Amino acid sequence: MNTSSTYTYNQIAQAIDHLVTSYRNQPTLPELAEAANLSAFHFQRLFTEWAGVSPKKFGQYLTLEHAKAQLRRGLALTDVAERVGLSGTGRLHDLFVSIEGVTPGQVKQAGAGLVLQYGLFNSPFGQYVLGSINGKIALLHFLSDTDPIPETLLRTAWPAATIQHNPVAVKPLADRIFPTPSQLGTSPDQPVSVLVRGTAFQLKVWEALLRIPEGQLVSYDQLANAIGQPTASRAVGTAIGSNPIGYLIPCHRVIKKTGLFGQYRWGADRKQAMLGWEAARAGI
Repeated sequence: MNTSSTYTYNQIAQAIDHLVTSYRNQPTLPELAEAANLSAFHFQRLFTEWAGVSPKKFGQYLTLEHAKAQLRRGLALTDVAERVGLSGTGRLHDLFVSIEGVTPGQVKQAGAGLVLQYGLFNSPFGQYVLGSINGKIALLHFLSDTDPIPETLLRTAWPAATIQHNPVAVKPLADRIFPTPSQLGTSPDQPVSVLVRGTAFQLKVWEALLRIPEGQLVSYDQLANAIGQPTASRAVGTAIGSNPIGYLIPCHRVIKKTGLFGQYRWGADRKQAMLGWEAARAGI
């Protein structure tokens, strides 16, 4: 992808924000186009290409009623792994994701002796920095105007690692995460591995997130129940907020039990865009 995709996302995000805040008033196509600073014709085409559905249909996926209906379904996360065929992993489009945690000793070493290569890439949800250690994804962070430089983000996540800007080495991973239409189905049928530093509890929560199917929503309470700690919903929320691998470890699929989407490490507007985009792709 090129820089135009980030520009597209920014315009889409403005329209989605207007759509969500004004949904009950049924904003018109010209109104949404104006929010995106586009003509109605161009906006309709751009939005449909991005989302796969019309703005009106997309808005239905982001209503409180739709979210509550999803939560009432009471998704049994413990059964999902069996349904997708891999114990302990989740299905993301046609991509399997597996989590590998560093050892307690490596947690203390904070990446000492490891080489962390990174690059900046564009996605349907804006620009992000992707870091890789030994071919495993070690960081996926969506960027905003207020973020520090990528090297600072990487150094915070892996303080003692050697940081190398090497987008050519990392690009094959980026192409698997957000493939272009011509790249779909061309990747080898093997898991995408992520390497994370975290406590045993955090790893347990992040692994549970992988069991939430695309387009589905669960509450913090439901996730706490799924990991066998029903009174730990607040701690679950803290673990979700510290997830270092955006999108692939899908913390954006967890919402409040009231049906409100709540906050997101990479911005509430981006969470709305992800949830609507995934629901449209899943045909829910």
